[in-house]
Amino acid sequence: MTGSAPPGPVSPAVMRDVLGHFVSGIVVITADGPDGPLGFTCQSFASLSLDPPLVNFSPARTSSTWPRIREVGTFCINVLAADHQHVSAGFARSGVDKFEGVDWRPAPASGAPVLDGVSAWVDCELWAEHDGGDHTIAVGRVLDLGADATRLPLLFYRGRYGVTADPEARA
Repeated sequence: MTGSAPPGPVSPAVMRDVLGHFVSGIVVITADGPDGPLGFTCQSFASLSLDPPLVNFSPARTSSTWPRIREVGTFCINVLAADHQHVSAGFARSGVDKFEGVDWRPAPASGAPVLDGVSAWVDCELWAEHDGGDHTIAVGRVLDLGADATRLPLLFYRGRYGVTADPEARA
C-alpha cells in the first residue's frame, strides 16, 4: 500500500500468543561434555536439508548449556515422547543435575546421550551458527538417526503439553 505508515513494533507477548497457535514438538539437545553429560530443552527444532542432511534448532542466547555443547561440537537431538513431560521440565531447569534419574545410552557417532524412550533421535555435528535475535540458530549435520514408530511425540500448543497426534490419520 502506497503512503501507509510502517507497521508498529510487535510485542513479545503478542508474538508468543499468536505463534503459540503453531503446534510444535519438544526436544532435548544433549552432548557428552568433558565433565559429564550436558542437555537442555528446546522447542524450536526442524529439518532443514536432505542433501546434505541438516537440521536446525534455536537455543536462547541466555542459555548457559548451549555454549558448552557448542565447544564439544557434536550433540544429539532427542525428540521427546508423549510421556516425557517430566523430562522436558527437568532439562529446562538450571543449576540441577538434569540427568538424575534419566537413563540413556551413547549415540553411535558422537557419544552424546540418547535418552531412553524418545520417539526419535538425531546424532549431529555442528555445521553452522547464525544470528537469530535473542536466540542462536544452530545447524547440525546429521551423522546418524533413528526412531521408534511406537512412541508418539510430546506436543506443545498454546503454552501447554497434551495436544495429541492421531497415529491412525495418515495423509
